[in-house]
Amino acid sequence: MKVLVVLLIALAVIYCKTPLPMEKKVYIRREHSLIKPYSSMSMDTPMWDYSGSTIVSNNEIRLTPDHQSKAGRVWNTIPLMSRNWEILMEFKVHGQGRTLYGDGFALWYSHERQLMAGPVFGAKNGFNGLGIFFDTYSNHNGEHSHGHPYISAVVHNGTQTYDHDSDGTHNELAGCQCSFRGQKHDTFVSIKYINNILTVHTDVRGKSKWTKCFEVKNVVLPVGYHLGLSASTGDLADNHDVKMLKLYEVDLVEGQTYNVDEALKLVPSAEGEPDRPHVHPKKTEKGSSVLWTIFYIFITLVIVFSAIGIGIIVWQKKQEDRRRKRFF
Repeated sequence: MKVLVVLLIALAVIYCKTPLPMEKKVYIRREHSLIKPYSSMSMDTPMWDYSGSTIVSNNEIRLTPDHQSKAGRVWNTIPLMSRNWEILMEFKVHGQGRTLYGDGFALWYSHERQLMAGPVFGAKNGFNGLGIFFDTYSNHNGEHSHGHPYISAVVHNGTQTYDHDSDGTHNELAGCQCSFRGQKHDTFVSIKYINNILTVHTDVRGKSKWTKCFEVKNVVLPVGYHLGLSASTGDLADNHDVKMLKLYEVDLVEGQTYNVDEALKLVPSAEGEPDRPHVHPKKTEKGSSVLWTIFYIFITLVIVFSAIGIGIIVWQKKQEDRRRKRFF
């Protein structure tokens, strides 16, 4: 009996020390992370560069204030060499607008550090890499059925362009509607890139409950690109605040290989939703806008002339009544 007990204890110890088949180890990479408290005395944060309207305080990095026509960026100076990784980001998008606000912000994994302003959420167009877009523009563009705020992923190889006028829906990989804007508490997003699978989860309720936004397989991204964040406002505005960004390196999964030289030469690509026709809303809607304008002018003129006509009739009737009273 004692031998059996000892044997069971030994098996239990061996089992506890044996990792689960799908268990993966993660390691935080501080050189690719933004962890508060930040230095509000200067813009010199180790391994990160700032540009544009970015403002740093002790507890947050504000990419744009709640003012029109602002754009801010922050870029990691060290290329990311991890094959598998996960990003955990805490952020807050808020402002005075109740029904109209914008435009949004982006998380980048890009070949080029885009320190100059551009039309894609404050960064340049024709990028090479991955963009995760947090679009808050309440008066959405283009022809699509989803509402805003909206989170989407786009992979470009430097030859494609992102059309902000149609919300980039003609070449996004996937996306989901997510009410992260205007929350009283901070919101969180998890972005995982493991074994060529891109997965995005959100926690916008502040209850530590994650909701899957989307998952895209066969996403090919090279190593050696840079992490970045950017945001912009136009005629509409918002505060775009990043509270924390942590990047974790994830161990290779079973059967996955990693050759640095080969991984550096990869060309960004993905097998998401097929490209949709590139629609220019301003051109397609121009005729209907003119017709609506003419219709509104016509209705206004009818109302004005009707009011004038009624006024004249009433005035004439009063004049006739006065003449009758004087006659009698």
